[in-house]
Amino acid sequence: MFIISNIIISLLLLAGVVILQIFLSQKENKWLGLILPIINVILSIMVLLGIVSYSNEAFGIIVIQNVMLFLMCNIPTMILLAIYFGCRKKFKKNREIDKMNIQDL
Repeated sequence: MFIISNIIISLLLLAGVVILQIFLSQKENKWLGLILPIINVILSIMVLLGIVSYSNEAFGIIVIQNVMLFLMCNIPTMILLAIYFGCRKKFKKNREIDKMNIQDL
């Protein structure tokens, strides 16, 4: 039962983040939609710095592991940016249609 409740809470949290990203991306201010991706990049850099500061392995191994870790931590960033650019594309298209309608009058 504990595992099921954790899965449900995680899915609700994920859905909330996606809905928030869509909401922020559809606003007129283009910077609002970039808030969550920027936060995610900052958190992934903090994770990376935390691991590097406590690692005692050889430099080559650390570099390869940390590049892979950084890429994996930024998968959600890529998803959030895809949502952002998709919403902004729709926003621009609608704005251009409105301009054309105003010019037709």
